[in-house]
Amino acid sequence: MKGKPGKFMEQQEQLRQLYQDYYSLLFAIAYRMLGSASDAEDIVQECYLRYAQTSNKEIRSPKSYLTTIVTHLCLDKLKSAQQQREQYVGVWLPEPLLTTETEEPTWLTVEQHESVSVAFLLLLERLTPYERAVFLLREVFSYSYEEIAEIVDKSAIYCRQIFHQAKTHLSEKQQRFTPPSKEAQQRLVERFIAASEHGEMQALTSVLAQDVSWWGDGGGKVYAAPYPLHGRERVLKLLQGLLRKVPDWYPGLHFTATTLNGRAGVLAWSETGLIGTIAFEMTEEQILGMYEVLNPDKLIYIQQQVRPSR
Repeated sequence: MKGKPGKFMEQQEQLRQLYQDYYSLLFAIAYRMLGSASDAEDIVQECYLRYAQTSNKEIRSPKSYLTTIVTHLCLDKLKSAQQQREQYVGVWLPEPLLTTETEEPTWLTVEQHESVSVAFLLLLERLTPYERAVFLLREVFSYSYEEIAEIVDKSAIYCRQIFHQAKTHLSEKQQRFTPPSKEAQQRLVERFIAASEHGEMQALTSVLAQDVSWWGDGGGKVYAAPYPLHGRERVLKLLQGLLRKVPDWYPGLHFTATTLNGRAGVLAWSETGLIGTIAFEMTEEQILGMYEVLNPDKLIYIQQQVRPSR
């Protein structure tokens, strides 16, 4: 038994260091794969449990090994999630993610920043699980085709084909516009909040684009529009009804500006706490898209994120 406690402590320290070194990367991959921060966190925890049970002699590269575990756990999760998505009540949206900490390693590139937007995560839903994995690992996280081949247990040639196939599927629907500056986004959000809290419909009209779209995810647990709404008139009608009724449902309703999924957004609060989030897609002058999450199950992770700052 002599010496074993020291070796155990050394292994624990190595695992702790690996957790610090790769947690952000692994969470970033899992979140983009699944569109769920809660599931991504669980996946990463499971990944480290599996790593801890593996002999170090089997591991050439900790980063590649950890990425492989996370990717396969996500692929398994996506296969089982397909049926759940088909049974989901109303519009499905990704779990909102607070992204104010831009110094995180996973936000260092434009591709990584853009790939966490709600609009992009919804586009990824068009891909098969393998297309999604290969596309993200190559396009967003810059793994080589040879590395990806080992991770997904396919040939490099096959991975190259899958990548181009996925890129073609996405380019068919991807909108091409450059998000406005942070200052422009902040001004639009402030105008939206002021108009909403005071019920000023004319001010809301001016801040919404003519072809604005609204997606609301209540998950069948909280009322939300059962399908996407397109066009300023329809969105304004919905907002007018909500702003009239919601204060009675949620006393003390108010909004705060934040950054959600790499874009400007708002948190909706009542006297009891966080009740929803809205992420935006914008031009320099107006709001193009609004993604509202009200499903309480999808607010659990972001509640943990905002609690320390409250």
